Amino acid sequence: MPSTSSNNDGVRGVVAVVLLDYQPRHQGWGWMRLVQGPGALKDMPGLRFAKVMGSGHGGGFSLRPSASHQGLVTVFEQEEQAHAFLAGAYVAQARERARESWSAVLAVDSARGEWDTQSWAGTPAASLAAPNEHSADKPQPLAVITRASIRPAKAMAFWRYAPAAQTDLQKAPGCTVAIGLGEAPLVRQCTFSLWRDTPSMLAYAHGGAHQNAIEAAYRHSFFSESLFVRMRVLSQQGHWQSHAAP
Repeated sequence: MPSTSSNNDGVRGVVAVVLLDYQPRHQGWGWMRLVQGPGALKDMPGLRFAKVMGSGHGGGFSLRPSASHQGLVTVFEQEEQAHAFLAGAYVAQARERARESWSAVLAVDSARGEWDTQSWAGTPAASLAAPNEHSADKPQPLAVITRASIRPAKAMAFWRYAPAAQTDLQKAPGCTVAIGLGEAPLVRQCTFSLWRDTPSMLAYAHGGAHQNAIEAAYRHSFFSESLFVRMRVLSQQGHWQSHAAP
């Protein structure tokens, strides 16, 4: 199946993310899932976009690949379809073989850029099962996807900025989940992060090593394509590196 929607309006809908850390005895099974890619999902009702990605060592952002960590990013037309996918056999089989897993259903609030030449758009209200009601006085969790296709000639220059940005992200106050993902080693990279509130996310995004890396990326044209997606959390479940879903 195409990895993105064929709709000229771009990718729009409800996002479902799954993070997995496979048990040692099931790493071969997980590797086959990674090699298979999104082809196994081609008949999933409402699927508009799917990526099955590996990760760096320990779920981080290094060039050393992880034998056990993987991430799945999908977009469905309707929220009910996203929930059905997470409750279905494809995800259940992976969870059974994982020592740790976490998943979430998310609505896109804003997006800029492209993934595989497809732009992303905010989640339409008609895609949601019900209004996402919450107290305006209570800080709300949010998630962020950043991804980029790195120009091969600029890859080594880009990766010099990665260790410091990774350290800052993993230590950032308010960041409860963070993983580095990749479609191809070295040049097609993605980061997923979950934040307790917007101020925490903005403090990281506009300061320190991350800001230095972004400035360098634009100054030296590291990327041939990039995407930034900001999402609100509709539901989450599981556990990931000290973070347990409420």
